[in-house]
Amino acid sequence: MFETVLVANRGEIAVRVIRTLRSLGVRSVAVFSDADADARHVREADTAVRLGPAPAAESYLSAERLLAAAASSGARAVHPGYGFLAENAAFAQACADAGLAFIGPPAAAIDLMGDKIRAKETVRAAGVPVVPGSSGSGLTDEQLVAAAREIGTPVLLKPSAGGGGKGMRLVRDAALLGEEIAAARREARASFGDDTLLVERWVDRPRHIEIQVLADAHGNVVHLGERECSLQRRHQKIIEEAPSVLLDEETRAAMGAAAVEAARSCGYVGAGTVEFIVPGSDPSSYYFMEMNTRLQVEHPVTELITGLDLVEWQLRVAAGEHLPFGQDGVRLTGHAVEARVCAEDPTRGFLPSGGTVLLLREPSGDGVRTDSGLSEGTEVGSLYDPMLSKVIAYGPDRATALRKLRAALADTVILGVPTNTGFLRRLLAHPAVAAGDLDTGLVEREAEGLVAAGVPAEVYEAAALARAAAPAATGWVDPFSVPSGWRLGGEAAWTAHHLRVPGHDPVVVRTRRAADGGTEVDLGELGEASPRRHRYHRAGDWLGRDGDAWEVRDHDPVEAALTGATHAGADALTAPMPGTVTVVKVAPGDRVAAGQSLLVVEAMKMEHVISAPHAGTVTELDVTPGSTVAMDQVLAVVVPDESVEEES
Repeated sequence: MFETVLVANRGEIAVRVIRTLRSLGVRSVAVFSDADADARHVREADTAVRLGPAPAAESYLSAERLLAAAASSGARAVHPGYGFLAENAAFAQACADAGLAFIGPPAAAIDLMGDKIRAKETVRAAGVPVVPGSSGSGLTDEQLVAAAREIGTPVLLKPSAGGGGKGMRLVRDAALLGEEIAAARREARASFGDDTLLVERWVDRPRHIEIQVLADAHGNVVHLGERECSLQRRHQKIIEEAPSVLLDEETRAAMGAAAVEAARSCGYVGAGTVEFIVPGSDPSSYYFMEMNTRLQVEHPVTELITGLDLVEWQLRVAAGEHLPFGQDGVRLTGHAVEARVCAEDPTRGFLPSGGTVLLLREPSGDGVRTDSGLSEGTEVGSLYDPMLSKVIAYGPDRATALRKLRAALADTVILGVPTNTGFLRRLLAHPAVAAGDLDTGLVEREAEGLVAAGVPAEVYEAAALARAAAPAATGWVDPFSVPSGWRLGGEAAWTAHHLRVPGHDPVVVRTRRAADGGTEVDLGELGEASPRRHRYHRAGDWLGRDGDAWEVRDHDPVEAALTGATHAGADALTAPMPGTVTVVKVAPGDRVAAGQSLLVVEAMKMEHVISAPHAGTVTELDVTPGSTVAMDQVLAVVVPDESVEEES
């Protein structure tokens, strides 16, 4: 076994790898950018090395700096985690050339399976069924359009490099192919440095089933069962479970055997995942999609049902050990489900969010596991992936695992950063999910009904009560400056609290001291709060319960009126999320059509197009490509045609 291992990643996966290294008595070396100097993975490692500035290209994506960190720390092996350089063949080869063990497959296997086009050709030759689609690499836009028209819409555009749903586009209208190809290339280039695309037939109401494989350097390959990853949003997995309720033993064995053949076809070594698309109506008709040549985000569910630590086996295989068991030695017991907690705001269309973690409570206990990179004080910015943590539950059966996971998400408290925790808890309670009637489009179809509608009246009630109960400052206080509602004689006066949750209209809630020493609350137009008493967690302006959280700010009507007068609300285009402006397509004075794309803002590897709200003229443009913007920052102003005519 290695004495020292460098973990070439950050966040929850770095923390998780460090945990196994510690259990094996292996010294861990963390790496960090300036943005992560005080991050949890840095504090939990035995030692840490600074890579460089916050941008990933100058830190986590710099092979040269990672190799220098390994040399300076005495590491003899590198664990890449997932994302960043985990599936970068050049980095794997650079590690080997530097005399370092790369804890992953050989560079040749990464190179082959990292190219989805060559991967499909290779596994097809090994007898593995593949999804019908385009053939050949380096296709031009025109060739992609021609291939898509030949296949027939709907089709799926996919980057040949990378994974994780980045750059994938489902196209149902052939007229939009040109625009969608351009967008897919742009996102693929930003995410993977390679804008090569392929096109595949879209399988309606598909299920996404993947097989975990494990191979040593001595020719032994086994599979560890399947994971169901059909609950996705924008082609990104958000809930994963093992095993799948779709497969019977015969289909499981057949898909497992196909996955093993796919791994053998590329000379695979280590832990990897073979992904299949499966028609829900006919599980026996499965198609190879791609192979992920790394540890998967969802690996904990496999660990819980097999009792194997996959990171440990990655290390042992990389150190040259034989697998001590064959396929007959793999036992699948019970059921496990995982939910990905991400920095995104469901009430704003799941746009990436950010902020400082003010209060953190993560669940644990019997059958509950949390893999997290968070700690109180963590700054969640727009430079890296939005996934913050994973909550996993295990039970003897699926119903128990689902119930435990819902409870665990209700116990999850992250205040200061909007997350999807409450949305995930409601998704897990959906009847189709409970019944195992899944497909990759289910979340998109049901999302609107799973997003919390409005702000519950009792949230405003709790915020007003917290303000009314705020302790007095130390030292002398002017009694006339204290909003206690006290007055000389008679009944206590009401104190008005002007409150606002971002994205919602401001409200007024009144409080006053009650005769019994308590506090009365008048919710006004909000009506009555629920008679049920809720237990809230509170930090600053944030309140949280049952996985949901709200930032309830004080609202100054006068200030709002003054600042709101600067731009007409319907004319001003604001940043929907904190991020970076990557594309600017217009200039002041340009006339634009309603719906025309004007700018592109990128955050957490996700693009958002800013379009004209109406036909008119761009009168202000406050950003350029590369500008960093805050959420709700004004980017441009488009004055309607009729307004321009009136002014002239």
